[in-house]
Amino acid sequence: MSTSSQVSNNKLHRILLTGAAGGLGKVLRERLRPYAEILRLSDIAALARSEGAHEETVPCDLSDKAAVHALVEGCDAIVHLGGVSVERPFEEILEANIKGVFHIYEAARRHGVKRVVFASSNHVIGFYKQDERLDAGVARRPDGYYGLSKSFGEDVAQFYFDRYGIETVSIRIGSSFPEPLNRRMMSTWLSYRDLTALIEKSLFTPDVKHTVVYGMSANRDVWWDNSAAAHLGFVPQDTSEVFRDKVEAQPPVAPTDPNAIYQGGAFTAQGPFGDQ
Repeated sequence: MSTSSQVSNNKLHRILLTGAAGGLGKVLRERLRPYAEILRLSDIAALARSEGAHEETVPCDLSDKAAVHALVEGCDAIVHLGGVSVERPFEEILEANIKGVFHIYEAARRHGVKRVVFASSNHVIGFYKQDERLDAGVARRPDGYYGLSKSFGEDVAQFYFDRYGIETVSIRIGSSFPEPLNRRMMSTWLSYRDLTALIEKSLFTPDVKHTVVYGMSANRDVWWDNSAAAHLGFVPQDTSEVFRDKVEAQPPVAPTDPNAIYQGGAFTAQGPFGDQ
């Protein structure tokens, strides 16, 4: 069982970061260091060698229940980014994202981990139109198998809080890149600095129960209302506005393009797979 050893108000003994070889995982590998004496890094893909006693690297296939249970042992909190991060055939999503999130929570239960930060996604509400403003309580409208898996993950998080008292902040990440890549991302963009601050709040804010929060910076035209997550105290510092001229210099998007209609953009039109 975990000792749940909190070294200080903003530092834990050991934090597990899954998906550490991915795009955001590589960013957070550096940015989460101040919050843990030991950062345990895991991915199915190869990881760069750890750089000292403050890091541990543990390869793990999230679909392997026994491996995930061993991975979680000794951890005080989990930042769960692991899994397939794009739209793919259901069988791939099933193994990494659906079985994987179940295995993470079962391991948390068995090892006494009481705080999870779950990388959910805007794609759980992707079929809402871009002129609709959403809070965390709206009915989910996943835009693909990936979105379905993240919706399932939010349900798992709620169940494990209600049944076992494991607290989770599910972050519906918008588009976290160095800068927004297109007009849609002007609304969904989340800077790395704001992502890090939101994860810090998610790890250390007391009594979060299961909180759903939209991961976005202080952009001009936002689709999402985070008032239900105000207790986190998250105040984004960055804005996509500094990139507006660059983005609007791109060719215009056709009004029939999913990127101009739906909050989930192109994900709403990907697949089905395997029909050929």
